[in-house]
Amino acid sequence: MMNGKGKYLVAAVGLLFLALIFWYFSTILAFIGIAVVLSFIGRPVVDFLNKLKIKNHPVPSGISAGLTLVLLWTVMVIFFRTFIPMVMEEAKELSKIDVQAAVQSLQEPIEKIEAFVSKYSTEGGDFKIQTLITENLSSVLKFSDISALFGSLAGTVGGLIIALFSISFITFFFLKDSSLFVDAVVLFAPADNEYGVRHVLDTIKNLLMRYFVGLFFEVIMVGTLVTIGLSIVGVGFSHAVVIGLFAGLMNVIPYIGPIIGTTFGLIIGIATNLDADFYTQVVPLLGYTALVFLIVQLIDNILFQPLIYSNSVNAHPLEIFLVILFAGSMSGILGMMLAIPGYTILRVIAKEFFNQYRFVRKLTEKI
Repeated sequence: MMNGKGKYLVAAVGLLFLALIFWYFSTILAFIGIAVVLSFIGRPVVDFLNKLKIKNHPVPSGISAGLTLVLLWTVMVIFFRTFIPMVMEEAKELSKIDVQAAVQSLQEPIEKIEAFVSKYSTEGGDFKIQTLITENLSSVLKFSDISALFGSLAGTVGGLIIALFSISFITFFFLKDSSLFVDAVVLFAPADNEYGVRHVLDTIKNLLMRYFVGLFFEVIMVGTLVTIGLSIVGVGFSHAVVIGLFAGLMNVIPYIGPIIGTTFGLIIGIATNLDADFYTQVVPLLGYTALVFLIVQLIDNILFQPLIYSNSVNAHPLEIFLVILFAGSMSGILGMMLAIPGYTILRVIAKEFFNQYRFVRKLTEKI
């Protein structure tokens, strides 16, 4: 009979062995993870197709899964075919900007900012914003590295083809059989806990499916609204599309994502209007740009995010903020992006297996 310490030792060794397996097969697990997310996004389409009937015969699940997979990849191909050339053209135009000349054209407002900061600074000394802008703007607008990046990607075409084929193959079967992933995980669970594990996985699957589908549409809506808003206030359409695309993608990062998107939009606004008068044209444009981002963010906070998080997390906003803060301090931006789905998984597991504790019951009462 194994004593308590022996059980803990076996459990620790088992967890270590499991972690080593995850690390060794991290690439394959990444493929599976991407396939799971794609299957979540495509699940509503599969369910819709499965309800259709052709001459009183339901559409076979294999055909529904195949059509959905084709639709997913078609949307992605259209997206990249449409936006990548625009991004590259934007990068090409920005790379032509003479940073020194740009800073010189903003000499007057820069000197006023320096004088204001130096006047109220408690550290003393001269504050040289011109040097700061020159150094940072040079790194931001250094798009010459993009060609090198695409050159290196060209050398990994074989790996990309394998990755795309693997992800597509796995996604097809996850779409075809919604319980396949759950059944595979249950195989590793003890027989006595099979019902509980299956219930946990089904709950997690349903919650995360709604979360990722909602997140997908949030990115599209935020990017579209930013593009439309910037076009209305006078930003060129090609610039507005690139800014909107970047803002929509950055919005996935909680809290700091919108700040990054807004900052990027303001930088592009300045960089593409260096020949205009700063006070009569650039400043109003920056103000309108900031207003567009503020309005879009309010719409996102009031309308989009409650619809997404209420269906997946069902947690207090302060609770979510602290979780994201802890995740960000441990794993940076990636941790912040994975904080909400990770916290959702932990809450579901805690509710199923540790519901005897009052603290757990309180945290999971709305699940």
